[in-house]
Amino acid sequence: MKKNLKKVLALLMCTTVVLTTAMGCGGSSDDGAASDAGDTATEEAGEADDAGDAAADAAETAGVDIKDAKVGISIYQFSDNFMTLYRTELVRYMVDELGFTEGNITVQDGKNDQAEQTNQINNFITSGVDVMILNLVQSSSAPQVTDMCNDAGIPVVYINRQPDETESDRWVSEGIKATYIGADARQSGTYQGEEILETENKGDINGDGKVSYIMVQGDPENIDAQYRTEYSIKALEDAGMETEELLLQRGDWDQVKGQQITQDALTQFGEQIEVVFCNNDAMALGALQAIQAAGRTIGEDIYLVGVDALTDAVQNIVDGKFTGTVFNDYFGQAQGAADLAVKFLNGEEVEPINMVDYIKVTTENANEILEKIK
Repeated sequence: MKKNLKKVLALLMCTTVVLTTAMGCGGSSDDGAASDAGDTATEEAGEADDAGDAAADAAETAGVDIKDAKVGISIYQFSDNFMTLYRTELVRYMVDELGFTEGNITVQDGKNDQAEQTNQINNFITSGVDVMILNLVQSSSAPQVTDMCNDAGIPVVYINRQPDETESDRWVSEGIKATYIGADARQSGTYQGEEILETENKGDINGDGKVSYIMVQGDPENIDAQYRTEYSIKALEDAGMETEELLLQRGDWDQVKGQQITQDALTQFGEQIEVVFCNNDAMALGALQAIQAAGRTIGEDIYLVGVDALTDAVQNIVDGKFTGTVFNDYFGQAQGAADLAVKFLNGEEVEPINMVDYIKVTTENANEILEKIK
């Protein structure tokens, strides 16, 4: 009965979040205020029963039979190449190795729309899923989403896009069943910079004492894009290299946009461009098309690095058409996310933050990585 009441309250909160998100694109201070007001009302309504509810939820969640467990998964956008690999491995591992029933796993496309994704989470709550695995459209929506899930008594595993530290600290202080698993984007950016430093001229192709580059960024509001942008250049500067930013432009993780941005930059800056940094491989593959169309040669008069280790990108490293990429280990992350979901279902303690290392991919190990991801 208590869990049903909590779900009703959670549904009311969902409606508030959907309306607010639709007006303000989620994550604004106004959104947070509306959510806080809803949270306060919920807390006051159930304050006397908090301890009893927690105990009831623990009893209901602990020891859920895996084959009967219902799982709700929402991916920010199905068209993202990396997240396609991720979700495919996630479902495969859950069914083939952990024993989940495939029919009990619902995977939704967030369509890069936070309001759409919030509706999906609302539906997961209504359908009574036992655990959620969420790749948020906007990581800034995590506080509202967490409260929705928590009030419904449903644990949540966040993947790929990390909520900020204030939010994950709250999970611990308030005893909320939420966790995050991903990779530290600062490491991936550092590895990109190191791959340029490992070239024979450390990226200074024309010998003028500085590395002149363009940066094709993903979503500038995304923490991974911010860290990859910052730390790739920081690695060069920490090694004593002078850098010159010719262009920084948003590519939204998209191959077509990566191609267009690089094409325009090559037209504008020509041979001044020594390095093309891309926040992911999809944009880097687009950049490669533009570089080849301009008659430039990777490894001779220009360098190109990405992140994710998509099959085409790694094959291009083998073929000498890519300087390097960074393997965003979707195997380890997807399997880890599923394992964390199982821990929640078994009533076990879960750490709030769980990190999986990136792997630098160069000509030295590209064949090995290619065999793993094919």
